[in-house]
Amino acid sequence: MEGPTEDVLDAVGPRLRALRRGRGITLAELSMTIGVSESTLSRLESGQRRATLELLLALARVYDVPLDDLVGAPRTGDPRIHLKPVHRFGMIFVPLFRRPGGTQAFKMIIPARSAPLEPTPQTHDGSEWLYVLSGRLRLVLGEQDLTLPAGEAAEFDTSSPHWLGSADGGAVELLVLYGPQGVRAHVRSDLGRSSRTGTWG
Repeated sequence: MEGPTEDVLDAVGPRLRALRRGRGITLAELSMTIGVSESTLSRLESGQRRATLELLLALARVYDVPLDDLVGAPRTGDPRIHLKPVHRFGMIFVPLFRRPGGTQAFKMIIPARSAPLEPTPQTHDGSEWLYVLSGRLRLVLGEQDLTLPAGEAAEFDTSSPHWLGSADGGAVELLVLYGPQGVRAHVRSDLGRSSRTGTWG
């Protein structure tokens, strides 16, 4: 197999690993649930083994997601463009909205690790707003070292040294809005009053 089909199959393993770790399920627990050996599941997640339809159906039930989500298939009749996840710096970035020279929105997935990474702060032009969906995010911003649990948000100037990672080694999922220099998020309270000046865009 070559071309797009091969690319789709190659992406199944990392997607299954991210789903399992994101739900805090071990290989041993998954093995007991669906009756498949840990070694088979490990080879499947590492891309050394191709998944059968029967196995994918079992995993879709466990993770409570449509089968199409496991293989990255586009929704039938859906006119929207489904952008591919990007693997970078050991993290997964799923683009949600991208406008050349303007706002970028994406979902970031920080995979679970046996031990948290050491911060390596970086700088670049722009502003960033983030919201933690699950897990515990560690945000190093200049001299500040913050832990943000699920449900918390942060906004900062990316020209300041910053780094994002897991606070405890567990998987973290977050939404991120990035805007060019001088463009900031516009956050409204439940009464509609702005708590920030300026808007994304």
